[in-house]
Amino acid sequence: MGNPAFERFGKFLVAIVAALLLAGGVLVIDRVMERRALAEADILSQDDAAILAAGLRSELDKFSLMPVILAEDPEVAALLSGKAGPKRLNRRLEALARQSNAAAIYLTDTSGLTLAASNWNRADSFLGANYGFRHYFHDAIINGAATQFALGTVSRRPGLYIAKRVGPADAPLGVLAVKVEFDALEAAWRTTTGGVYVTDADGVVLLASNPRWRFRAADKRALSQRDRHADRRQFGIDRLELLQIDKIRGDMVSAPLLDTQHPVALDGWTLHLLVDPSPLVGTAVANGRLALLLLAVGIALIWAAAWFLRRRRAAAAEAVLAERTRTLREQLSQANRLATLGQVTAGVSHEISQPIAAVRVFAENGQKLIKSGKMAAATINFSRIVDLTDRMGSITDELRRFSRRQPGKRRSIPVGEIIEGALLLLRDRIAQTRTEVTRPSPELEALHVRAEHVRLEQVLVNLLQNALDATETDGVITIAIVPDDERLSLSVRDSGPGVAPDGESDLFQPFATTKPQGLGLGLVISRDIMRELDGELSYGSGGPGACFTMTIPRAK
Repeated sequence: MGNPAFERFGKFLVAIVAALLLAGGVLVIDRVMERRALAEADILSQDDAAILAAGLRSELDKFSLMPVILAEDPEVAALLSGKAGPKRLNRRLEALARQSNAAAIYLTDTSGLTLAASNWNRADSFLGANYGFRHYFHDAIINGAATQFALGTVSRRPGLYIAKRVGPADAPLGVLAVKVEFDALEAAWRTTTGGVYVTDADGVVLLASNPRWRFRAADKRALSQRDRHADRRQFGIDRLELLQIDKIRGDMVSAPLLDTQHPVALDGWTLHLLVDPSPLVGTAVANGRLALLLLAVGIALIWAAAWFLRRRRAAAAEAVLAERTRTLREQLSQANRLATLGQVTAGVSHEISQPIAAVRVFAENGQKLIKSGKMAAATINFSRIVDLTDRMGSITDELRRFSRRQPGKRRSIPVGEIIEGALLLLRDRIAQTRTEVTRPSPELEALHVRAEHVRLEQVLVNLLQNALDATETDGVITIAIVPDDERLSLSVRDSGPGVAPDGESDLFQPFATTKPQGLGLGLVISRDIMRELDGELSYGSGGPGACFTMTIPRAK
């Protein structure tokens, strides 16, 4: 058998290793699933950014041709050449702005003075305002067309100005401009995305789902070498601040965020889509852990099934081994009984031969007494023959029962019956060694025990033979009974030298014997028999000689 402490430590070590492997598996699966989720989130955000950029380009394309077409309009040329007034053109521009949702459409002369505007009849009308300071005005005069995103000087609302020169490059007449505002588009971004903003070529935020991000620098490099005067005119602020996004208001998406960029193809504009991958990562990690858990459960079930099958095989093997052990023990017990019979055969033969001789004498005398007519004397002779045959029958019955291969069932037996049978088998040897055997009182011998007669008698015979071996001649053997409520103690004490102290520990060990011809199995077999009968066989060193005690369950 293994060391229990070592086995417990081994199980504890296995549990620790399993826990470490599980923890390591969780870390690995978390990393793998996180990478996969981030890659998937990146692909999805690229697609979403492309869709948003296409929507922005579509919005821009809707207005990009408007100044080109209007610049060729005869009424525009007539107003710039002084051949017509602005009234009719103002109304046309107003109707066109309303139909196209343009913030404003206006016409300036070569100095930048506004001559006609779609908002001619509003308080924030551009009429009379001079926009010669705007970059889009100068660039359009020189290059023919230009765009600029800026804060309106009158409305204070940001928008994109798309300008087209009227007239040839060598003789320009003026500039036709369209202002586009993106309030509806930014509102749609706020409701459909976590966060979107658009930067110009310098990295300044022009459009954003969050208005507070507008006119901030998305990169520190955008803050270097800025023209404060130009920034004040374009953005309405002297010093730009760095854009710092910890959380996106609205959906409250927490950083870190994926910043997916997509070009818009307008003066270096770039659309930035902010995506929080944490829900996707959380779902992927949860799925990975669930898969790992299912795998662990599957492995545990397989291990449990293997353990169960192994235990069943072990139990079956143990059952086979127990059956073989029981058979071997029974065979060994039978061999021990036969060996005991071999040892007592001479005495039993003497016990039988004497009655046989007496029977012959009584039978011959009986014949003579009948012939002489002495019937009363003959009857006495024949009654003695009957007594002698009863005596021989009891001896042969005891021999036959003791040598029986399969002992009987447990039953209630007077303990005196066991003592009587054992002494009957050993009576001749007891007589030859002139050993005095002291028996318990008849009241004690009348007490009943629950046992198998043959096996219990076998143990007692073995103990009595050991006592006779120890006393040799003229010894004393005392058989004593001490009962209690549940058990009865039957002890055999001899007057021999006893067992040496250093040999007491080996008394019930196989093949440990002090007899020259002994095998050292008698006490081992006897103890096994007693334990199978729910009793015990023990040795007591107190008092003279050796004392062995059989503890037997009492019959209820």
